Amino acid sequence: MIIKDKEYVFKLHEKTFHCALDITMNFIGGKWKTVVLWYLRNQTLRFGELKKQIPDITEKMLSIQLKALEEDGLIKREVFPEIPLRVEYSLTDFGKTLIPVIESIAKWGRSLGETDGEMLEVI
Repeated sequence: MIIKDKEYVFKLHEKTFHCALDITMNFIGGKWKTVVLWYLRNQTLRFGELKKQIPDITEKMLSIQLKALEEDGLIKREVFPEIPLRVEYSLTDFGKTLIPVIESIAKWGRSLGETDGEMLEVI
């Protein structure tokens, strides 16, 4: 980023970012991360429950996204030593700081969908 004719970057977790938006998109960019965070914003869910909420995502892609979100510290994965094994996903305190951002993005999308599109029931 250029501020008063001088170039600056952010250095965070050994990565270089050229602006604040670059940092944010590193955490929530892509097609699925914000969707996963959206469904975890108010509740803890198991893998199958998340998959049911996001029918267009493949199991492999959901697994990849959950792992990336966990590595970034946005969600936690809790394994319960039961038979069958139970694994639950929830937002961390750090992940919860994104809730207002995600809600704003959703509000913008909802507004655009309502003004320029239409909501249809899936049968």
